[in-house]
Amino acid sequence: MTSDRRALTALHLFLVWVLMAAAVSMLGVVLFASAWGGGGGAVGLVLAVGVPVTVGVLVAAGVPARTVVPMCGSTRQRLGWAVAVFALGTLGVIVGLFIYDAGVGLGSADARIALVGVPYAVAAAFFVPSRWVRLGAVAVLAAGVAYGGFIGPAQAQQRRHDADFARYREHAELQYLGTPPPGMKFSRAEIGPAYFGVAYRPARQDERGYVDLIVRPPVTSALQCPDVLQKGATCEVTAPGDMRTVVGFPGGHAITLTRRHRNAEFEVSSQTLDETGLRRFLNSLRPLSDQELEKLMREREIGYRL
Repeated sequence: MTSDRRALTALHLFLVWVLMAAAVSMLGVVLFASAWGGGGGAVGLVLAVGVPVTVGVLVAAGVPARTVVPMCGSTRQRLGWAVAVFALGTLGVIVGLFIYDAGVGLGSADARIALVGVPYAVAAAFFVPSRWVRLGAVAVLAAGVAYGGFIGPAQAQQRRHDADFARYREHAELQYLGTPPPGMKFSRAEIGPAYFGVAYRPARQDERGYVDLIVRPPVTSALQCPDVLQKGATCEVTAPGDMRTVVGFPGGHAITLTRRHRNAEFEVSSQTLDETGLRRFLNSLRPLSDQELEKLMREREIGYRL
């Protein structure tokens, strides 16, 4: 391929890219506006007018390439070439829309407009009778497939994970875990607007029992028993920053221990674990590490409640 033919080929592909980026982007905007305001009839009208006009733009872009693209040698051939490039390029744009809708980043608005024209330029490149031009088109197509099918989705997944992690860590000062009491295991954690809850359940499925931990910001300057207790309940502040509540019921009782530590209030309760065991559990509390939170998120053992 001579230098003149190389320059003409480059101009041809550049025109296809620029003109289709502008024409298809404008057609997309008009389609969206008609679908929003006019319904299916308006969309059909826009397509009936817009598609032939866009194909006409491609026909015009093929005029300078009469000597380098055999299918652009005559008006009839250029029309067939334009329809083929439009169909193939539009297929690429549709795939790109699905990729973008899946959360894959495609840059700024200007970058996305520029990318609209790329599938049409790649499709046009396959009609150029040059091995190197077609190899370049294959390289661009392979890069698009790699980014859209693998690299982009992985990056989108990482961005979603990072956003979830930051949201979960919004109140990190409330996030604590304790050593599971004997015979029990961690079950699930839950993050709320102003609390962090952890549930521990028996390690054996044929056993019953629970230990529940709630961590929240203090609501009073000092721990104090409520003025009104439910029937069968007793409450006592056993030490500064420590409070015990016992609720009796037929067949047993539930113990709740509340403790202040730094800027958090810890409340642990159980019907099966005695006060000594609950205090031992409170003494084992430690801040939830980033690695532990990552593991809980990965294994779906933590939830977020609005």
